[in-house]
Amino acid sequence: MSFGEPNSPYGPPPQQPHPGYGYPQQGQPPGVPPQGYGGYPAAPPVSQPYGGGYGPTQMPGITRAAQILLGVIALCHIVIAAVYGVALADWDQTMLEAGITGDAEAERYADLGKGVVVFFLGLAAVFAILGLVLLLQFAKGRNGVRVCSIVYASFAIVSGVFALGIYLLGLLIMIVAILVIVFAAKRSSGEWFKRPRY
Repeated sequence: MSFGEPNSPYGPPPQQPHPGYGYPQQGQPPGVPPQGYGGYPAAPPVSQPYGGGYGPTQMPGITRAAQILLGVIALCHIVIAAVYGVALADWDQTMLEAGITGDAEAERYADLGKGVVVFFLGLAAVFAILGLVLLLQFAKGRNGVRVCSIVYASFAIVSGVFALGIYLLGLLIMIVAILVIVFAAKRSSGEWFKRPRY
């Protein structure tokens, strides 16, 4: 084999550049995409789900539904806190009418019951405040808001069990909390909270 043979791998490089190799050729008309490597057509551009890869510009409907349902959970906890507040305000009068005053043992149990009511009142108030904070963070929050919403809804299911006796609000809380978990765990909700911020 010599350097003069046309098919020799050791021969001189070809004089004419191959079209499509390396940088686009100067003679391509405008608007024609450049050829890919080795004359093969270039791969199509990777499609971006939300125009240019900037993420969704509007909150998806399923995410908006989760936000609204979070508001329902917070509202239910406000009602529960109000019910406990009314019970606490009338506590001493109720104990007096029940004839609890005067008996030390009975008053000790009454005070214990009052402490339980105060605890549940505080817990309902904290749940209401947390729900409102998460609700307000849905528009600008990051993925942590979505994760916290799922955790919040999980605890709301437990709080719903304790609130079953209050006008069936507990049942409503449990159903709505399950829906919040499902909606917040959806892919479109994840894309909303993980969208790039520019």
